[in-house]
Amino acid sequence: MPLIQNRDIVIVGLQQWFTAIGSNCKNIALQFAKHNRVLYVNSPLDRRTILQQKQDPEVAFHLKVVKGQANGIVPIADNFWNLYPNRVLESANFIPFTPVFSVFNRINNRRFAKSIQDAIQELGFKDVLLFNDNDIFRGFYLKEFLQPDRYIYYSRDYLIAMDYWKRHGVTLEPRHIAKADVAVANSLYLTDMLLQYNPNSYYVGQGCDLTLFDPEKTYERPADLPPANAPVIGYVGALTAMRLDPQILLYISRTRPDWQIVLVGPEDEVFQQSALHQQPNIHFLGRKPLSDLPGYLQHFDVCINPQLVNEITIGNYPLKIDEYLAMGKPTVATDTKTMQLFKDHVYLAQSVEDYVPLIEKALLDKDPARRAAQIAFARSHTWENSVEEIYRAILK
Repeated sequence: MPLIQNRDIVIVGLQQWFTAIGSNCKNIALQFAKHNRVLYVNSPLDRRTILQQKQDPEVAFHLKVVKGQANGIVPIADNFWNLYPNRVLESANFIPFTPVFSVFNRINNRRFAKSIQDAIQELGFKDVLLFNDNDIFRGFYLKEFLQPDRYIYYSRDYLIAMDYWKRHGVTLEPRHIAKADVAVANSLYLTDMLLQYNPNSYYVGQGCDLTLFDPEKTYERPADLPPANAPVIGYVGALTAMRLDPQILLYISRTRPDWQIVLVGPEDEVFQQSALHQQPNIHFLGRKPLSDLPGYLQHFDVCINPQLVNEITIGNYPLKIDEYLAMGKPTVATDTKTMQLFKDHVYLAQSVEDYVPLIEKALLDKDPARRAAQIAFARSHTWENSVEEIYRAILK
């Protein structure tokens, strides 16, 4: 049985429930809801969103809630509800001075809290556990206004490295973390960051949905892959210069022109304009449906994650590594603190020059026992296990 059950849990965060892509917070909410009552709160509308996105169907519905023309509490399952808050916030992040911003932020938090409190009362929630998915600003005063039984702050990204969050987040996130009853993170790097401000901070791991990735299934070789007469070194995911190092790919390509480098995923402008497109052995295949990805991975000889190490990426948990390993593929990745979790199963590169010899080593990796261990390790990273660790942290 789960460690926490028959409780009332309210979730706030950065991810709207209706957003098509998945997220940590949505997966955690689904796990919570298996044995607890859950209210998942969408971000409240602010003036700028209304002005710029009022034609969006979800924003249009949310406006109806604000105007009292629709009920903002939408059932998702028997014990699971989604809330569209019925109060509008002021767009205040442009304010340059944090003390002034904090005045408006407190007003916004009070409005947000009132919407949540109304829903809590309507649903009959008691002794609430309030779980905040990394929302530094809109959740800053919710502990004071809602008085939950326990307030949990969840860190899954180093947000203050990003321009939007940096201006006020450098000051406010440490204070926010410090007043949480419990702080949890999905990476070792972020756990160390939390521990600087709150001794009740814990690493809870990362959950993954690997049901699509079946190494025992035979997938037809995708037609746009290069011929199978040369090693295929593959990457799956977004190609963005904020997170990936084009120089690693260029180095591999030029050092080993006999290898075929396959990149599956959408490109940002930097990648579109890079010298990588002039390399005859680099193949950009574009975005693919999620259901097609296992077929590509199965026909890669080695998978790579040429991560750029910076403030934004250093704390990230790379989900693609679990997908690679779940398919039993030899993998080479940039070494980071989080990647140390994978050191027994992944070849870790500490420099650009490390990539070629490690890929050569990975190409020779035919040990069935190692492959089985990789698959088992990846499949241990379930959402059930991650949420169990969250429960343990709450109960400590």
